[in-house]
Amino acid sequence: MLQMRPATSADRGQVARMVRARCAWLETRGLPSWRDALDDLVAQCDNPGGDVWVLDDDAYGVVGQILVQDQGPPWGWTDAERAEPALYLSGSITDPALRGEPGVRPGTLMAWWAVDRAALLGVDWVRRHCHFEQVARYNQTQGFALVREQQRTHARLYLMARRAERLDLSEWIRSETHVRPGRE
Repeated sequence: MLQMRPATSADRGQVARMVRARCAWLETRGLPSWRDALDDLVAQCDNPGGDVWVLDDDAYGVVGQILVQDQGPPWGWTDAERAEPALYLSGSITDPALRGEPGVRPGTLMAWWAVDRAALLGVDWVRRHCHFEQVARYNQTQGFALVREQQRTHARLYLMARRAERLDLSEWIRSETHVRPGRE
């Protein structure tokens, strides 16, 4: 069984293992790796803002990490979109070890958890961005719609959104137990 929970400093070793596994998976496929960001991704476990979450598996340990924020970046979204209540997802990384498990796609489960959490919190939208068209297509399989593409200085961004809704994830994820204070 899986559980989404806030990251803690105690997760540093497992997150490092997971990021290294993802980097190796990416590199063997000739894809850009996060290896240069390893220390920064592991340091996010200290989580002073309470916005870094991990997907924890009873058997494998930490198999995913994602940043979930109440405010998005100042670029890419219109003033009207930024004024709407939304959760913003970024930095999603998963352990490739679970890719072969039937019915388990950690990245999808984390995204769906955020969609459900947003609805639970009374937030209208879940928004995210990515830098690669292939990732944008994967996000679309999770129910996200491409809102727009934007060229930044050195990267093309795919800005995506999905309306919040309650989802039954009980087959995979333990029920919601962490609602951030002030959002209940």
